[in-house]
Amino acid sequence: MRALATLLLAVLVGYGYGNAAAADTPGRFDYWVLSLSWSPQYCDARPGDRQCAYAHDFIVHGLWPQYERGFPDFCARTEQVPRLLLTRMLPLMPSEELIQHQWRKHGTCSGLSMEEYFMQTERARRALAIPPTYREPTIHRQTSLAEIEREFIAVNPQLSPETLAVQCSGRWLREVRVCFDRNFQVRACGSDVADRCGSNVVMRPNRKPRGAP
Repeated sequence: MRALATLLLAVLVGYGYGNAAAADTPGRFDYWVLSLSWSPQYCDARPGDRQCAYAHDFIVHGLWPQYERGFPDFCARTEQVPRLLLTRMLPLMPSEELIQHQWRKHGTCSGLSMEEYFMQTERARRALAIPPTYREPTIHRQTSLAEIEREFIAVNPQLSPETLAVQCSGRWLREVRVCFDRNFQVRACGSDVADRCGSNVVMRPNRKPRGAP
């Protein structure tokens, strides 16, 4: 019986089931994903969220360490992000809760200090230009997956369709994800970081901020 149990354990490890704890080790990952969230879509479902007190277009959802397939998360216990760093990041990530959560879930897997992780988040975001079409939208816009990719590549010639993953909720634009190698050069995304949109996409416009006339 013991021999059978030992054999079963060896088989499970061989198939990867025994490595979950070892896999989620800070600093052990293959590439980065920068996720840009389309704030009007997020706020349509969560109008009471602090992020939605003001109108935004794309905001940084997070910078995620990624495996070629899958990703690590919650790699270590950690302290809260301090006030000074929260204030610094709010122009890019306009929610203190979001900043805290992204550090706990993804930042702790980066192998970087808290300050270094958020500095790299700023670096990745500022390496990208947002197409003018997406700034301060006031009406619904009918577009397509291919058009979104073309518009991003037009203002970021270092990108290609393989380095982007456009995400939707049904037909509604939700996120654009950009893949970088560990030196923050764009690279093709892994097989599980892929487009999740149909051919036709609708962009929600900015809603009025809370308290606006």
